[in-house]
Amino acid sequence: MPPHFGQPAAGPVLSPSSAQPPVALAGPGRKRAGRMTAIIGATALAAALIGGGAGAAIVGLTGSDSAGSAATSSSVTGQTVSNTTSSGDVSAVAAKVVPSVVQVNVTTSQGQAIGSGVILTSDGRILTNAHVVEGAQNVTITTSDGKKYQASVVGSDSKGDIAVLQAQGAGGLTAATLGDSSKLVVGQEVVAIGSPGGLQNTVTNGIVSALNRPLSDVGGNEQQQSPFSRQTSNNTSAPSYTAIQTDASINQGNSGGALVNAQGQVIGINSALYSPSASANGSAGSVGIGFAIPINDAKTIVDQIVNG
Repeated sequence: MPPHFGQPAAGPVLSPSSAQPPVALAGPGRKRAGRMTAIIGATALAAALIGGGAGAAIVGLTGSDSAGSAATSSSVTGQTVSNTTSSGDVSAVAAKVVPSVVQVNVTTSQGQAIGSGVILTSDGRILTNAHVVEGAQNVTITTSDGKKYQASVVGSDSKGDIAVLQAQGAGGLTAATLGDSSKLVVGQEVVAIGSPGGLQNTVTNGIVSALNRPLSDVGGNEQQQSPFSRQTSNNTSAPSYTAIQTDASINQGNSGGALVNAQGQVIGINSALYSPSASANGSAGSVGIGFAIPINDAKTIVDQIVNG
């Protein structure tokens, strides 16, 4: 059957070679409260697994209209600066970083998912989101030039939403340059790279909209829809971290991909987006409110996973 889209931590699961036109990220239907979704793509294996149940690994923070959410936002950084480049041309950044970003295809018991990952070492250590590989039975990574490798999950941290993969038999890969997320300022230009909808090597740009943004500011305390329609509470299995907010377009399938600065240094791992008008089936698209895990936090978790 043709692929269906999941939600961000899930994106549409679209085979890059599919002859079918892309499915809209936000489909028609009754509007619901704003939704925070992780951004991996998901392909359903059965008709019942479409929309929210289609393996779209949702970070699962359904938005709340309560005033309480906004009340905690005072700690969010608000300093503004001009963009780091005046021309807006990000081609040099793209040329440097695209070879260091991979597509991650995952098979689980309930479907197939598409996410992204960042190459850490030339022998195939990959950084991605934990929700991308949750329940993985098989993982394949595809480099920017089309080479494919089987991969194993070295370890993951569901709260931090970080996982480490190891591509089997890899060598000569282009490792990303990791930056220092503590030096970010609001208004700084950033570039997002990943595989939204299975469209590998997609590059979008924007700015840092806010720093130190707790995901709880957006999600509230409702029961949330998690991958494959599992219901979870924000304070249990849902990811919990303080994020970089950006207006760079990130969509389902971008999860685990790179958010980089004008120097081509990875300063965040794209992980979730907020959709204030998610459709009844849970699908969502970018409205310019995306979130990334600061790379300094990611590096700490990677070290814990790798070195025990």
